Amino acid sequence: MIKKLTVLILFCAPFLHYAQDFSALWEGHFSYNNIKDVVKGNSKIYAASDNAIFSLDIQTNELNKLTTVNGLSGETISTIYYSDIYELLLIGYENGLIEVAFDGDDDILTIVDIIDKPTIPPTDKKINHFNAYNNVVYISTNFGISVFDLERLEFGDTYFIGNLGSQTRVNQTTILGDFIYAVCLDGNGLKKAQITSPNLIDYQNWETISNGDFLAVQSVENSLYTIRTNRRIYQVVNDILTESFQYPDTPVDVKETDDRLLITTRNSVFIYDSSFNLISQANVNSNFDTQFTSAIFHLDSIYIGTKNFGILKTLLSNPILFEEIYPEGPLLNTPFSIQSGNNELWVTFGEYNLFYNPYPLNNRGISHFKDDSWINTPYENLFEAKSLNAISINPNNSNQVFISSFFSGLLEVNDDIPNVLYNQVNSGLESLILPSDPNYIDIRVGASTFDNNGLLWTVTSRIDSPLKSYNPSNNQWSSYSFTDIIADGFAGGNLGFGDIAIGNDNTKWIASYKYGLIAFNESNTSIKNISTLEENMPDIYVTALAMDKRNQLWIGTLKGLRVFYNTSNFFTEENIRVDEIIIEEDGIAKELLFEQFISDIEADGSNNKWIGTADSGIFYLSSNGQNTIFHFTTDNSPLPSNTINDISLDDSNGIVYIATSKGLVSFRSGGSSPLENLESAYAYPNPVRPTFNIVDERVKIKDISENVNIKIIDIEGNLVAEAQSRKNLRYRGYNLEIDGGTAYWNGKNLANNVVASGVYLIMLSDLDTFETKVLKLMVVR
Repeated sequence: MIKKLTVLILFCAPFLHYAQDFSALWEGHFSYNNIKDVVKGNSKIYAASDNAIFSLDIQTNELNKLTTVNGLSGETISTIYYSDIYELLLIGYENGLIEVAFDGDDDILTIVDIIDKPTIPPTDKKINHFNAYNNVVYISTNFGISVFDLERLEFGDTYFIGNLGSQTRVNQTTILGDFIYAVCLDGNGLKKAQITSPNLIDYQNWETISNGDFLAVQSVENSLYTIRTNRRIYQVVNDILTESFQYPDTPVDVKETDDRLLITTRNSVFIYDSSFNLISQANVNSNFDTQFTSAIFHLDSIYIGTKNFGILKTLLSNPILFEEIYPEGPLLNTPFSIQSGNNELWVTFGEYNLFYNPYPLNNRGISHFKDDSWINTPYENLFEAKSLNAISINPNNSNQVFISSFFSGLLEVNDDIPNVLYNQVNSGLESLILPSDPNYIDIRVGASTFDNNGLLWTVTSRIDSPLKSYNPSNNQWSSYSFTDIIADGFAGGNLGFGDIAIGNDNTKWIASYKYGLIAFNESNTSIKNISTLEENMPDIYVTALAMDKRNQLWIGTLKGLRVFYNTSNFFTEENIRVDEIIIEEDGIAKELLFEQFISDIEADGSNNKWIGTADSGIFYLSSNGQNTIFHFTTDNSPLPSNTINDISLDDSNGIVYIATSKGLVSFRSGGSSPLENLESAYAYPNPVRPTFNIVDERVKIKDISENVNIKIIDIEGNLVAEAQSRKNLRYRGYNLEIDGGTAYWNGKNLANNVVASGVYLIMLSDLDTFETKVLKLMVVR
């Protein structure tokens, strides 16, 4: 039986708190390819990836996910352990955090005791191993051993067993007979102590059996085995080490399961009986070019964690053929750039650093989320295009996508098949020229976007003519010089361009590394930039741009946010200045996002702004920036990191995709872009049934036009609710609110009471075109 009574008693303890479940509005899009640890319990196999977990029901083959949306922290997982007695999963992290997931319970218990220890350096708090004995777990860490009581869910003593009681890295512990054994690095060797000793906190009660550096120790029935860093495994009898075998690769995981010893190396899994007789051996083969990380077996099957293929399942008796097991997801948990549209999302994994340096060059694939499934294309199928970053979907052909490479050029993908890699040979793209090696090829294509004429605009770093346009319909390229601003494209100090936006007058606005905001219009070859404090630019490094629906340019920099309200006079006005946004906070006027590193800006269908930062999460602001609707961080949302790499809005369904340094999540904001007319407008759910929580979930009136009046009346003609675009905005507390192309009604009338059952008429009137439409809505309570 599960024993959780004391959880309620300890709820208020300072080191324990329950994480919130965010699954109502959020969804995690994590990769489960890279497995850190595999364990079994309660007829399930549990696998930990970078910062998420999935389970496989052995009987039904059902897969379930546990992510930040369910309450996990999003930090990097190092090890896991399942307790059959207490029916819970312990999750250990590299930063010392421990989380507890209970069977049949949606709550995640977070334990920060180790994180909060001021006497332990942050780099030494990693959780290496859990070893359960009776009602406690011995936690091996990079500073020693901590004891955690599973019955009371509280910490006991901590053992510092290094030289003279110093902190030392303990990799693993095991129990055999009356002794607990521990293996250490830092030359502190293999140690043992009486498990019943009341004073294990005293390092002098720990006896050193053998000096040196050890990786693992494990008991199997009445036998004890240990492994040194020299890859040799020894049987320990009467404290004497006798070598049994030397592995060709360093063991990365050592477990005991059902009286069997499992040794995992990057290329093999070895399964032995207690006498060290080899029962089975599974090896990496050509069909799955990967590295093994962990393994467990159950009945006649071995479940192997891998670097690239999640879990590989094979037969214990004949481990030749493998079956892949993992939930669908992107290739990696390090999304660098994303682009959504029409119920799909593209993801690349970059990358270049703050100084636009792509080295060391990476070889990573791309991921495409479509029809609730992930299509992952590996690097090998991408013409060896490296450091893939910005993505642009052709608005005239959504099956055609262009992906920038910050070394190899521009990749064209059609129907998920890479077709062409544009470079200096087959396009208008140019390589930078190294003075020391004129033959070196390095084509650093970055930010890109399509204009209203179907031209793709890209910027290439470290050349004199960085701005390029490409017409996919006729394969025509054009180049535009920036030498009037950047005299020497290679040596002028401008290392890259972070973003590009296009205004209603076709002016191209470019974010630069050293020259601030650059504007270019090819119709009259006008080019100009602003970057100084006199122009109210907080920094010369511009990182993000967004042209909103009022043709106002929102500018993100390394040190804050600015808005250029009148973009039409940029080339004609001499003394151009951009503006900060001043807000009132606690009666004090303050600059919005003062000195924040802005990583991305997006304007949604309601002209509200989503702003990502480098270390403070993501802000959702009203259209003028005066009101903060949401500020999401790791503390109050499923964001796995406060470092936001990119944001993309899918206006067709109101989903906001957020790429962080530790994974991808999405938030269902509900907003959408308005349509040109009311022809497609509809309300849902319809009918509204008694099981629908109309107050909280709200009736949606979708696909409305930009400037609309909405009246809801009952069958007798009484006005129930009314709203108008630009007045009854969402998140303002109205019963009927409008957010872009969607209106929300909480089912309440003008007296603020929930309406009765009946038929209600929704009367839509476009205030610009005078178009009208009437919808019928049935409410059943």
